[in-house]
Amino acid sequence: MTTIAPEIVLGQVQVAGGVDTHADTHTAAVVDTAGRKLGDRQFDATAAGYRQLLAWLRSFGTLLVVGIEGTGAYGAGLARHLRLEGVALLEIDRPDRKLRRLAGKSDPLDAEAAARAALARARTGTPKDRSGQVEALRNLRVARSSAVAQRADCQRQIKSLIVTAVEPLRAQLRGLKSARLIDTCAGLRPDPARIGEPEQAAKTALRTLARRHTALTEEIDELDKLIGPLVTAINPDLMTQTGVGADVAGQLLVTAGQNADRLHSEPAFAMLCGVAPIPASSGKTHRHRLNRGGDRQANAALYRVVLCRMRWDPRTRAYVERRTKEGLSKKDIIRCLKRMIARELYYVLRPTQPAENLASAA
Repeated sequence: MTTIAPEIVLGQVQVAGGVDTHADTHTAAVVDTAGRKLGDRQFDATAAGYRQLLAWLRSFGTLLVVGIEGTGAYGAGLARHLRLEGVALLEIDRPDRKLRRLAGKSDPLDAEAAARAALARARTGTPKDRSGQVEALRNLRVARSSAVAQRADCQRQIKSLIVTAVEPLRAQLRGLKSARLIDTCAGLRPDPARIGEPEQAAKTALRTLARRHTALTEEIDELDKLIGPLVTAINPDLMTQTGVGADVAGQLLVTAGQNADRLHSEPAFAMLCGVAPIPASSGKTHRHRLNRGGDRQANAALYRVVLCRMRWDPRTRAYVERRTKEGLSKKDIIRCLKRMIARELYYVLRPTQPAENLASAA
């Protein structure tokens, strides 16, 4: 731990804090408004450690703001504690790689960089509020996403085993539709006494995977029964939009966060979802390139809305037809639609926007 001379600290100066978070410890640093580093220290990532960290930061003077790396991961507990104490918080992005190469890397250096970034409001954002219904929704969606991925793995493994199975078993199972295939595999009766034979081993594996697939389907159905009403309770208007179901609405709510007012504009929301085109002009060339950043899950949710509207929404179908005649490819049309739908849904996620903004977005 390093600390500046006591005579400098005694005055009530204005300071900013920065925290580099880890699983077991957090390293904090303090700088004053002149940019001088006043000290750094390591604390345990526990409730007692959070209290000690805040008391230590305030011992240097008036605490203006605290910048934290990873408020959605290792820093979630600390961010929750500081918010309850009324401390102004900022989420700090990763340090610039060029500066990191020049200055080196350590926990105190990263904490100092976070403090300086918070003081300058550089590479910062407002952290999500993780104390409300949206955080509860996020937890449920984590479990659901895991179950969906595992169920898909089970189905792929079943079909892979069928390809290499012995002929009588392969002939029995090939060509069956997914639902019938799962039921048939779950009802197989292998002979444990002959488990050394490939056919009996394959039957055992197929039955195990099919029963796991069925159990995961039941888990997903149970979670859907909880997620749907919760999404409706959080934002009832969102699911009334064309192409927006509980899954898409849940993802967009999680992306926006409980404190959706942190999204200061609809272009910022589009950038967050990775659907805002990036300028790539130079000289006489004026163009935009595809945005491959942002929240890719939110991007995928908007893509599903686009596909639904391209099939069922008359207004969208007319737009696709018009843009196709203008020479745009299907990929470019989908990109444009994702951007427009992000604009439309932003005002649903933030219903407190002025009426003139809602009219301009229609």
